[in-house]
Amino acid sequence: MSRIGKLPISIPASVTVRIDGRSILVKGPKGELSTTFRPNIEVALEEGLVLVRRANDTPDVRALHGLTRALIANMVRGVLDGWTKELELQGVGYRAALEGSALRLSVGYSHPVLVQPPDGISFHVQENTIRVSGIDRSLVGQIAANIRKVRPPEPYKGKGIRYVGEVVRRKVGKAAATGAAATGGGGKK
Repeated sequence: MSRIGKLPISIPASVTVRIDGRSILVKGPKGELSTTFRPNIEVALEEGLVLVRRANDTPDVRALHGLTRALIANMVRGVLDGWTKELELQGVGYRAALEGSALRLSVGYSHPVLVQPPDGISFHVQENTIRVSGIDRSLVGQIAANIRKVRPPEPYKGKGIRYVGEVVRRKVGKAAATGAAATGGGGKK
């Protein structure tokens, strides 16, 4: 039995869950989300809990068991509290600003980069930190990854867009790597 899949999902008082055949709808104070699940997975609503069961023990169905439970739990938490990802800008002259609901990034290119938020996603900018918020966990993560992809952190100076708390492995520069320039030896005279 899947350790994740067998855990029941408790439903808070302000959240409603409705199961119609192979689809599930979760409504809460922040909005509503819906998804469908595979035919080998059974989702049941019992006494304020959502239970996820599987039909057999084949490896692909076992994998879907935990996945389905995690997706439903993320939906419940998303409509109740929401999800956020924070990114930070590192680099001289790197700036982010909001233009209406769009995010304007000035990150060393000859032109600013505009990122339009899809429905359900909002941006908040404070100094050099960008916060991506929404109720759909996968969409929040994807939009944050797309923003990071505009200027990923480079390993020599560490400049770029990174997640808050992300550790960027730094490389030594060319002179320190060869040793010849640092010691003064090397080439012909």
